[in-house]
Amino acid sequence: MKKEDLRIIFMGTPDFAVATLKTLVEAQHHIVGVITAPDRPAGRGRKLNESAVKVYAKSQNLNVLQPTNLKNEDFLADLKSLNANLQIVVAFRMLPEAVWSMPKHGTFNLHASLLPDYRGAAPIHWAIINGETTTGVTTFFIDEKIDTGAVILQEQIAIAPNETVGSLHDRLMELGSKLVLNTVKHIENGDVNTTIQPKHDNLKTAYKLDNDNCKIDWNEDVQTIYNKIRGLNPFPSAWCYLDNGDEPIRVKLYDIDLNMDTPKKDAGHITVLNNELFVATKNGSIQINEMQLPGKRKMDTKSLLNGYDFKTDAKML
Repeated sequence: MKKEDLRIIFMGTPDFAVATLKTLVEAQHHIVGVITAPDRPAGRGRKLNESAVKVYAKSQNLNVLQPTNLKNEDFLADLKSLNANLQIVVAFRMLPEAVWSMPKHGTFNLHASLLPDYRGAAPIHWAIINGETTTGVTTFFIDEKIDTGAVILQEQIAIAPNETVGSLHDRLMELGSKLVLNTVKHIENGDVNTTIQPKHDNLKTAYKLDNDNCKIDWNEDVQTIYNKIRGLNPFPSAWCYLDNGDEPIRVKLYDIDLNMDTPKKDAGHITVLNNELFVATKNGSIQINEMQLPGKRKMDTKSLLNGYDFKTDAKML
């Protein structure tokens, strides 16, 4: 098959997906349509905000569709009229069978983990939170379940000891875009070999992040806390309560360092020393380099200490 014979529909919404779409466009693949999320109100003015994929697609004069219901008959008719023979999905939403089964060469997805581990909504976060030393990206053909289809290609990458979800996100984004391009080449050449995902009871899951599982418990092991804060930095961010003698306030935690020195304070107790901020755990301490108070901007510790006094019995809850 020649490159020009492929008619591709791309589906995606956030920045993570833009890198792949850009790679396909720069490789001169024929993108006949881009499916992305509807515009959403955002900010104080509640102005409609276009997805990152839509912004890029418009800059390339690509045809953009923004369905609210993927099962809507009008949308399905519009999709069919594009006469695509391949669909590529990156960071979108679950597709009904009427959509993913439509093109001749199938619909494949890019997922930011080494499947079958870390199926779900937040694979990059959970790899760091769980202390993994490696992760990767996978392309697979979509089927009726979530992230369970036959694997096409995988690429592995090391996770650095001080990696944050922000830095790993960006590295996987670039690695994934290359893997998608390689997957398309195999489809063009007609030499795709797939592997059925193994089934076992100990799969690691990348379930959705929420308010509860982003909260820090200072009674946990210091390495567990360190991994969790890194795995949520910079988005959506780890949080806890700060008790500084008044009503406890909710604070967000970002850049940190691991300190394995055994603290002489109870878990959660705050120590300020030489313009540095430490929080005790049961077997070490976390050095807070960057945090955010309610209604304030994110600040490094030195700037924070210039205008905020921690009392001697201050603690994180």
